[in-house]
Amino acid sequence: MEEGRLTDLYYEEILSIINEIRSTERGQILKAARMVADQVKQDKKVFVFGPGGHSNLAAMEVFFRAGGLMHIDAVLNQETMLNNGALKSMQVERLPGYGRIVMEDYGIGEGDLLWIVNAYGINSATIDAALTAKEKGAKIIGVSSREHAETCPKEHVARHPSKLNLHDIVDCAVDCKVKLGDATLEIDGFPQKIGALSTYANAYVMNCIVIEAINMLVNEGVNPPVWRSGNCPGGDEWNNQFIDRFKGRIRCL
Repeated sequence: MEEGRLTDLYYEEILSIINEIRSTERGQILKAARMVADQVKQDKKVFVFGPGGHSNLAAMEVFFRAGGLMHIDAVLNQETMLNNGALKSMQVERLPGYGRIVMEDYGIGEGDLLWIVNAYGINSATIDAALTAKEKGAKIIGVSSREHAETCPKEHVARHPSKLNLHDIVDCAVDCKVKLGDATLEIDGFPQKIGALSTYANAYVMNCIVIEAINMLVNEGVNPPVWRSGNCPGGDEWNNQFIDRFKGRIRCL
């Protein structure tokens, strides 16, 4: 293939998945935003968990983020982080019962909101986290791909023993539209697709939910605390107004 052509094709694939989400998931994004806004209005945290290596990126995308809500409490579980061993991360996310341990460690339960983002929506850590939070009385937003979950074989080794999909469990499911296998581009004569899309898709969904939640709150006369970049003039001064309010409440702050 001509050099540079893949860059154009990848750009088109990114735009395509973003446009598909925009055209089909508006209602679910607004439903999720309403759930987030209601928590913030009560001065309650919103827990965000990305169970798995690159899913952690989605949790970090909306945590301590310029323009983002200070009420976001990212569940950054070190055992599923790639920096602690990529192969170990994959084994942990497939380990039945591990998601329950994480939920119990954070004390997530009645009156809480848990936002789970995992494009594949099938692994044991994801499903156990959702089942545990639901069992304990929390509300759940799920961001995952219906197509990926529903076309992945039921006997796949990554699946939770129940064979459930994340979108079957949660109170609000937003479809990030990722295709089976995530990677999207093909090169003639090369056996493996390249160019993953899940990070773009998840980041778009996550940020849409946050900005719509903030807009809902402002429309209702509530000015939620929002992070300003510390790398711009006045950033530290702005953020320091709120630090004492959240230090100790947000685990990774």
